[in-house]
This record gives sequence, C-alpha cells and structure tokens, in this order.
Amino acid sequence: MPVAMAGGSSGGGRVLDCRSFWKAGSYEAPAAPTHGFQDTLETGDFDRARVHPKFLHTNATSHKWAFGAIAELLDNAVDEISNGATFIRVDKTINSKDNSPMLLFQDDGGGMDPEGVRRCMSLGFSTKKSKTTIGQYGNGFKTSTMRLGADAIVFTRAIRGSNVTLSIGLLSYTFLRRTMKDDIVVPMLDFKIQDGETVPLVYGSQGDWDSSLKIILDWSPFSSKEELLQQFQDVGSHGTKVAVYNLWMNDDGLLELDFEDDDEDILLRDQGSASGGVTKGQKEIVQQHISHRLRFSLRAYTSILYLKKFDNFQIILRGKPVEQICITDELKFKKVVTYKPQVTHDSQVVSVRVDVGFAKEAPILGIFGMNVYHKNRLIMPFWKVFQEGSSRGRSVVGVLEANFIEPAHDKQDFERTPLFLRLEMRLKQIIIDFWKEKCHLIGYQPTDPNLRSQYKATLKDSGGSASHVHHKNSSARRTGGFSSNLLPETYDDVATAGFPNNGFHLQSTGQAQENNMDSEGLDEDLVEIGSSGIFDPNFMEKLSEENLALFSRREELRQRDTQLKQTIEDLEHELEETKRKCGQLAAELKVRKNQQHLHYR
Repeated sequence: MPVAMAGGSSGGGRVLDCRSFWKAGSYEAPAAPTHGFQDTLETGDFDRARVHPKFLHTNATSHKWAFGAIAELLDNAVDEISNGATFIRVDKTINSKDNSPMLLFQDDGGGMDPEGVRRCMSLGFSTKKSKTTIGQYGNGFKTSTMRLGADAIVFTRAIRGSNVTLSIGLLSYTFLRRTMKDDIVVPMLDFKIQDGETVPLVYGSQGDWDSSLKIILDWSPFSSKEELLQQFQDVGSHGTKVAVYNLWMNDDGLLELDFEDDDEDILLRDQGSASGGVTKGQKEIVQQHISHRLRFSLRAYTSILYLKKFDNFQIILRGKPVEQICITDELKFKKVVTYKPQVTHDSQVVSVRVDVGFAKEAPILGIFGMNVYHKNRLIMPFWKVFQEGSSRGRSVVGVLEANFIEPAHDKQDFERTPLFLRLEMRLKQIIIDFWKEKCHLIGYQPTDPNLRSQYKATLKDSGGSASHVHHKNSSARRTGGFSSNLLPETYDDVATAGFPNNGFHLQSTGQAQENNMDSEGLDEDLVEIGSSGIFDPNFMEKLSEENLALFSRREELRQRDTQLKQTIEDLEHELEETKRKCGQLAAELKVRKNQQHLHYR
C-alpha cells in the first residue's frame, strides 16, 4: 500500500475514502457524528467563505492537467515580484501525522493581511487589476490547490505600516465532506506581533477563534498552536507558505505526482510515453526534447513557463533553481514577423512580434508548433497549428506573446473567439510563407519556382547530385545565389495588406523586400541540398548520423563539464583542508620554538 494511503483516525490522517480527483466529486461521505463539531464556525461573514463543497470540487475540474494547477500557484508568486518577491520554492515535505507527502509552495512576497487572506479564500474575488499581473479572476488559488490535493493550509505574514500580522487559513475538502457541511467553512486564525510577542488577533468572539483553532488542529497536519506558529520561522519578515496535503492518486492507488524517480524534479505519472521518431536514436532525442518533457516534468515545464527571463527572481524546485530557457534562442534560420491584429475598430493598433524558425533538430525530428504566451506566461506550448502528419511547416517552431486575447480560466488555452481564429489563420500563413522561403536550408527542395530554378542551376554548376552552399557573413547574406529574407515582415488585418476586416480568408501578401538582413539569421556555415524528390536519401542519412553524433557529443561534454565542476569543488575543499592543517602545523611549530627558546634561556 502506498505511503499516502496510510493514515490514522484523526488529524491529518483523516482522508477521503475516494482518493482519485476525478471521482471525488460524486463521493458521498457517511453521516457526521452527532458530537465533536458543535463549536464549528456558524456566524460572521468575516470568518467564513460560503459556497457548497461540491461546487468547490467542480470548480477545480477546470484544471485537466495537474501542472496547470501548479502554474497558477507559481503565477501568484510571480505577481508578487512587484512587492519584493525574489523566489518561489516548490518542494515535497512530510505530513507528520501520517507520514504522507505534502506539496509545499513558499515565497517571500508581500504576504497577506487578515483581510487579504480572506479574499484569497473567497471565490471569485480578486484585487489584481494591473495590466501586467497574470491573475485576474480571483479563482486560481481555490481551483489549483483543490486540483492537487483534497486539503490545503496557508500561512502568511504581512507588514502593513507598523502592523505585523500572521494569518492561517484551512481549505479542507476532507473536513467539509466528512462532516457533511452544506456550505464551505474556512477556519481562520490571526495573530499580531505586539511588544515582540505573538498574540491572538480576535475579530469576532473568543469562542469563534477557539473553534477555528480546534478545526485546524483536528484536520491539518499540525497538532498544537505551537506547531502552527513554528511554520512561520522560515517565512521571514513577510511571505506566504502553502502546504497541499492528501494529494490525489491515480486509479492504481499511486500518487498522481511522482516525487521518487527524480530528487530534483516532480513528475507526472503515465505522461512520459515516447512519441515520434523512427529509429531508437530518434526516439531517445524526442524523449529528451522540451516539447515532450514538459508534459510530465515540472522542471522542464517551468523552464519555459515565462517568456522573459527574471532579473532577481528564481523558481526553486526541490532545492535547485530552475534554469529558464528562451525558445527563440534554440531556433535556427530565425525570422521575425510582425502581426497587427485588428482588435476593435476604435482601439489602438496592436503589434505582435512572432519569432519563427526551424527547431535545432530539423530535419531529423518533426518537432514543431507555436508557443503562445499571454502577459509573459505560457498558455499554449508547441501548439500544432497544422495537424500531425502535415508536411507543411515540418520542424517550424514559433514564439509570440498574444496579450490582445484573453486566456481560458485554466490558462492552458484561449477562448475560440473570432479574434483567436484570425490569429490561428495568420499563424498558418506565416508558417507556410516561412516554409516556402527556407525549407531548402534543411534539405527540402524549394517550393518557390524561382528558388527551384536557382537550386537546379546550383546543382548543375556543381556537377554532382548534391552541392555545398557556403554562407558568407556579409551584409547581403546570400544563400546559394539567392537572397535569404530575414527582414521582419508585416501582416495586417486591414484591407491594405490583403486581409478583409471581417473575415478569415487569407490572400497572398507577395514577396517581402530583401534587404537589411537580421544579424541572427543564418548561423550555419554549411548547407547540403538534395537533388531529387522531396529528400535526397543520402543527404538525410548523412544528416541524421551527424545530428545523432552531435547530440551524443553534447551529452558527453555536459557530463564532462559536471565531472570537472565536481573535481574543482573537491580540489577546493582539499585546498581549504590543507590550508587548515598548515595553519595548525604552523601554530604548533611556533609553540615548540617558543618552548625551545625558553629552555635554552
């Protein structure tokens, strides 16, 4: 039996009989005992958030994906950067009552005062009105914590003027269902720092405060008021800590979140099956690619979760900072395209930058898709604008920030509005145009008749079945006798660009001007182009071997780099130890010399 299934008969060991999230909503608990809960909170809107427990679970089903729920809690910490937050820590901790794992989130943001934590626990209330903050619906904390586990407890410390407050709130689905509540009771405890002492802060009656304490001690992982206050010791002068416990399980009775396979990561079970690739080597590359790993590796997902790299903020996952990855830095033959959607007739002009290029694994692997962000947050990773199996856009990857459309409530998709459909159509056209212009650079025959003529002429001049085209680092940046257009190209919704204002029909925009090439354009010095059909088999075989060799070499170098770093650390430690011993020997030698000097005297 998994450790999470074990539990006592009281306190944090009280769990729902049904531990599968997708079945917990229809679970009917046994009748509540006739005693033991008479002192629960029943009065005062300030001391409770009201909504039926079934809706609390139903609301959490908006998160189909557990990592989407985790991202919501990360967003809360990122929004606190403006209040001084420098980190969000995500880790596994242990419920001391039943030794089951808990998921911990902790940040050093501004924290919440008593009023703020009640707003956090209330459904649909949000004070986030900034155009830059990610959260806005006032729903993320409830949906995300309840999607990850049946229960969550919040510890938050805040400084407002000269007042320092500590607040604790318990959102327990287990408590509500096991006691057959017909509305949500959220027990709250507040304290204030007075003359250096932590004293209770009572807003209602002392009886209400005592009832809250009893419920929290009965249904949380903590057994005393002293244990609760100990949780603030590592919070610092301000910040918030959230512990999610009674984590959900899959149908096999195993935790949905896997903490065991990787000590520096949190994995999703049953999400890592390989896809794509033909050979064993290709499948291994697919398994290591970010587009595949993000589905089951929290470290991989959070590495691309935010578009802009943080200057003074870190996501620390299981004790190790997450290294942010900029997808655009991974592209080759990159091109910048500007898209100007017509949001409304009387709105200001919106300009969206679209970075598009080939995946560095092209053309061996068909990894492709558009990564769409909203207010710096990833909404749709590797969105396949074209269907799987389509030859158009093979290996084309793009990145854009679409702040002009609103995401769905789970922030994993966009509502299918006309504005979104126009965006989808434009991205298809951008990919097609990029593919027509540059597919020859990764081994495909050019689709443009003019380029194909020059391609064939190049083959004829070379006198062989394949040619090597060398790219000179000049201002012209010519490839194989023809220009490679890297100038940002503009697509508009307005009629001047060939798009109707109120429709989705796409028309050709013509060929863009060929000047002022992007300095990040053709990074490769050598491109080999096939001679017959779509592919030159010899070219593809050779390129596959070279790419696999490069990937193997890269892994070897990474391992060697890790070994060298470890060797340096060992040598530095040895050097410090040697210095310490030398110091001791020098001190002993000095003492002996002094003793000898006194003896001779």
